[in-house]
Amino acid sequence: MPESEGVIAVTEHDIPTRLVELLTAEQEALGAAWVDAVSRTLRGRISLSELNRELQELYAALVAGLREGGLDWQADAFAETRALLAELSRARARQGFTPTETATSVLAAKDVLAPTADTSAADLRSYLQFGKLIDALGLYTLEVYARTREEIISAQAEQLMELSTPVVKLWEGVVAVPLVGTLDSARTQVVMEKLLQALVDTGSDQAIIDITGVPAVDTEVAQHLLKTVVAARLMGAECIISGIRPQIAQTIVALGIQFGDIVTKSSLADALKHALRRSNADTVLPGGQA
Repeated sequence: MPESEGVIAVTEHDIPTRLVELLTAEQEALGAAWVDAVSRTLRGRISLSELNRELQELYAALVAGLREGGLDWQADAFAETRALLAELSRARARQGFTPTETATSVLAAKDVLAPTADTSAADLRSYLQFGKLIDALGLYTLEVYARTREEIISAQAEQLMELSTPVVKLWEGVVAVPLVGTLDSARTQVVMEKLLQALVDTGSDQAIIDITGVPAVDTEVAQHLLKTVVAARLMGAECIISGIRPQIAQTIVALGIQFGDIVTKSSLADALKHALRRSNADTVLPGGQA
């Protein structure tokens, strides 16, 4: 848009100064308009007082960044702005807000200085640069939001893995690990760690690994089971693998998988009986004296 006659052109260097003037001229009213625009998108899921605090702090940091760092949002002058945006993004991610709702909290700032029919060509240029700055900060907000969501999902997956591999004390000296679902390398490591810790905590020397809930056993699953058994043996415990169904037995034979001297049973009950007999045998002295 050409400059109007009599209007001094705003240089790139002058734009941040002009933006600071525009944002501070009616800071209270502009800040309230920003809060109002965001509150409509969040539909009352955050208290108005909390939202007002977040955005007023962000507004002040944004003005300070423009005053000291110009339009470079990555400059040190915008460090507080970035920190506040990161805090906002992480909070929104934990509270279950969508990426759109999170980004709108930042992008709505563009409506604060939206040009009107009375906006001069010089101020319009300043507004366009302000819009680019807010867009960049909006993308930064989404990046932090995405990283936080990934961290939350990863933590939840780890918690589910912990819950899906419980170690149960069945009898004095006997613990069991009932496995449900696929057994992969990551889960094998969790099973091994929890089993070894349970052996130490309970002083058990018999461990039952029940695979009734494992849908299929292939060479990889068998290798994971063998690693767990070897680790338990290094701790002085003997393992029994239970839950060998007919289909799994046929698969093991077809694949040529060898469990060696590891005891296998068709059910957890049979495995427990065997473990109890073996425990009693270990405590009976020659001549039948206990």
